[in-house]
Amino acid sequence: MQFHEFGFDDDLLDGIYAMGYNTATPVQEQVIPPIIAGRDILASAQTGTGKTAAFLLPVLHNLLTQGRDEHSINAMVIVPTRELAMQIAQALEGLTYYTDISSIAVYGGTGGANFAAEKKALATGVDIVICTPGRMIAHLNMGYVNVKKLKYLVLDDADRMLDMGFYDDIIKIISFLPKERQNLMFSATMPTKIKQLAMKILQDPEHISIALGKAPEKIVQEVFMVHEQQKIPLIKHVLTQKQFDSVIIFCSSKQNVKTLYAELHRAKFSIELIHSDLEQEKREQALLDFKNKKLKMLVATDILSRGIDVEDIDLVINYDVPKDGEDYIHRIGRTARAATDGTAYTFVSGKEMGRFARIERTLGKQVPRGVIPPEIGPAPVMKPRSERPEGGHHGKPRHGGGGGGGHRKQGSGNHQHKSRTENSGSGQSSRSQGGERKQNSQPKRYNNRPSSGSAQ
Repeated sequence: MQFHEFGFDDDLLDGIYAMGYNTATPVQEQVIPPIIAGRDILASAQTGTGKTAAFLLPVLHNLLTQGRDEHSINAMVIVPTRELAMQIAQALEGLTYYTDISSIAVYGGTGGANFAAEKKALATGVDIVICTPGRMIAHLNMGYVNVKKLKYLVLDDADRMLDMGFYDDIIKIISFLPKERQNLMFSATMPTKIKQLAMKILQDPEHISIALGKAPEKIVQEVFMVHEQQKIPLIKHVLTQKQFDSVIIFCSSKQNVKTLYAELHRAKFSIELIHSDLEQEKREQALLDFKNKKLKMLVATDILSRGIDVEDIDLVINYDVPKDGEDYIHRIGRTARAATDGTAYTFVSGKEMGRFARIERTLGKQVPRGVIPPEIGPAPVMKPRSERPEGGHHGKPRHGGGGGGGHRKQGSGNHQHKSRTENSGSGQSSRSQGGERKQNSQPKRYNNRPSSGSAQ
């Protein structure tokens, strides 16, 4: 389905086409019409399916065509991490290039100047706010946030927010909002706690599910059975046997991130690390360098598994086995995005074999085994499930079931308020007065849009 078939506002369509998007993804085809029609949505869709544009585009269209209040926040998008807030803010900046829609990203880890700019936007009115729960509550508690005319609430990566303990924060934020509003909830998984939250805040929602629990077909997956002490020698071997331009390595702990980074940095690899303890400015710079191809590798915790939008990632390595099948899918889903090819390797130690077996059952297939080079030494053998007692190590019975070519203008990562007037807050307007940009300026060009022309 082509984007013009949705009947979008002309200025919004100009932004879509300037970013090189033409064809909607399956989730966009299913989600956009009911959102435009005013329905609440409960959607499950894995990473890389274009769900960000799936909720941004219809909300933007409705704001442009149905009116909005200039002195209130009109739409709020709540996300679990700063990285995801930055990603959505960047996508929003491109899509709204030809419109007068204003927006701001509100997240922690920034200085006092950012907080002051956020305060001004939240108090005087901004069309769209993208926020993390804790930072928004900090503003709400001070009494100046104007949400009286808010029309749209979006919860993105809702399952991850609940996993991170944000349930009470979400409920508190919602308590400040008007009861009459449209609610959109997006979740990669649909556990009981998500359904309970949906029942609490959604009104007669339309349920949409897109390919939940399946890895993109274009990902070449391999698993390497190794002893724990063999992981570092193996990863050095893998990274030197072939030229990779863009690699993400996931670890399950901050300590493993730090240890692996030190080893690979010492071996002269072009690498940086990202974890929750790292200062926000350093995290943003590492991401920016990675997106701009100044940096070839990132080693990170799961903070990046759903919070990074970078095209053309060649290789994803699971240095540690993720906790479950859905986290596995989100990790390896960083590669092979927007119909491109990619490779995912997973290192499995003896103590991780049971967990990876459960992941394979979630996938519904066995992941091909990679060959360990002789110089790495003998590796453990993972027996087929049929050769192991059903109950695990002790043999006890088991009961129950356990985003047109060119170059994207890159900023510092701190997305400032795009105001309706030329001089509002600490930043200048992203749109010239009188609509001059559309007539006299060239559109922004993005170097990390999907090559297939599908909006992410």
